[in-house]
Amino acid sequence: MSDVLRARGLVKAYRRGRAVDGVDLTVRRGERVALLGPNGAGKTTTLLMCLGVVEPDAGTVEIAGHRLPKGRSAAMANVGFAAGYLPLPERLRVREYLRMFGQLYGLADPEGQAVRGLERFGIARLAQAMGTELSSGQKTLIGIVKATMHDPELLVLDEPTASLDPDVAMRVRTGLADICRERGTALLVTSHNMVEVERIAERVVFLSDGRVVADGPPVEVAARFGRDDLEEVFLHLAAGRQAPEHVEGARP
Repeated sequence: MSDVLRARGLVKAYRRGRAVDGVDLTVRRGERVALLGPNGAGKTTTLLMCLGVVEPDAGTVEIAGHRLPKGRSAAMANVGFAAGYLPLPERLRVREYLRMFGQLYGLADPEGQAVRGLERFGIARLAQAMGTELSSGQKTLIGIVKATMHDPELLVLDEPTASLDPDVAMRVRTGLADICRERGTALLVTSHNMVEVERIAERVVFLSDGRVVADGPPVEVAARFGRDDLEEVFLHLAAGRQAPEHVEGARP
């Protein structure tokens, strides 16, 4: 299984100190990984460095074999990104919005890809809806469709099911799992919903105080912390208790 994302020794310091302190992160082809941690753990800064939005003070990032920052344009052509907080145009219909992005991606059949994406996530009925007519959950779904239209090698999702009803969230999980399995797309997701993480991710990476404190399958990570599930691990770290200096089985 080849590495789609490879980050090594990432460091980023601000006035208050180091937000990220030597983070290593690898996501392999077809793998579903969750990047987790309480507020202030360095999760967002790490994600932004991996996307080339923030330049690290030290360390390297490669996406699909392209080194950032020099190769960022080529790297981003292989990335899809979606987040529930990103706005959608209010005066465009969903079909028009997706077709526009399909054209920007250089797709041969942007209209067809848009329709197939909507059908994959069970929202074909929204094709003619205006942006003003969409709920927050529907906007999240449209964002995921947009991010997957060009068959990216790496799909990055920030809180993908935060505003979704349970039945819709299940459709999203199923659709994402199918994409990863069928196309070999690597998935990197962030979330504060640990129940959803356990259902989406096959591997979790926990950050605390800017460092990786655990990396492995959800059940194994919970067990290594002596907790029943990921929510208890999250609460343990959020409470500011000292995390183990070394977690057996963590990836280098």
